[in-house]
Amino acid sequence: MKEIVGVRFKSVGKIYYFSPGDIKANSGDYAIVETVRGIECGEVAIPNRMIEDNQISSPLKPIIRLATPADLKIVEKNKQKEKEAFTICQEKINARGLDMHLVDVECTFDNNKLLFYFTSENRVDFRELVKDLASVFRTRIELRQIGVRDEAKILGGLGICGREFCCKGYMGEFQPVSIKMAKEQGLSLNPTKISGTCGRLMCCLKNEQNAYEALLKITPKIGAIVVTPDGDKGKVEDANLITGKLRIKTENSEVPVTLDRSEVKLLKDAEIRVNRDELRALKALEDK
Repeated sequence: MKEIVGVRFKSVGKIYYFSPGDIKANSGDYAIVETVRGIECGEVAIPNRMIEDNQISSPLKPIIRLATPADLKIVEKNKQKEKEAFTICQEKINARGLDMHLVDVECTFDNNKLLFYFTSENRVDFRELVKDLASVFRTRIELRQIGVRDEAKILGGLGICGREFCCKGYMGEFQPVSIKMAKEQGLSLNPTKISGTCGRLMCCLKNEQNAYEALLKITPKIGAIVVTPDGDKGKVEDANLITGKLRIKTENSEVPVTLDRSEVKLLKDAEIRVNRDELRALKALEDK
């Protein structure tokens, strides 16, 4: 077991573990820590806690100190610098006619590096842009191309449900979502129906998948062969996982009957598959 403190550097971002040493940190405190990017100031998301060694992937770096009022003033100055850097970078991009969309700028706590995040549909040669920015800010410059999911998480917004984006509101890390999930949840494989504002599969598909997997275990799937309470054999033409209602075409009737899943006996279940054409057409929705 090792004692850790969890720190994150964005309001809803990944939590990184650090060794507290003799420091006692509370949730909401700010801490100065060393990261691969340099010295950073982050918010304590997990106070001092003991966890098992196998939950730690690499040696823990120590917390340097809890942030002082002077440190927090530096953070505020850096935020102002980020705004100025964003404006200047956008001007440089426009002047050079680069095909890129600037999304965000981050300044490390120690002012040793400025990171510029952008999206683009193509590869961008930004070497001259880096030189322009370095001559202005006299510090290390890093330009990082991100995906549309990351852009949505940074910028935020409202989804089709009317609520804040899941990625912006509470998701620390993106969870993998797939076309198969949409198929298993009975959704129409129409890109406009299953994709979010970012143009990729909605994150809420992952949130609900466990519930649908449990329902699929007790509900005959479309194409399954069942026996009705009257003893008639039939084929499931439609299945509502939420209500448990099945539409069944029996051998002895031209008119389908609607029954509850608890009323039928399953003889042979079917499989939910995504055919190659569907997968090929919608594969891009799974990308980051």
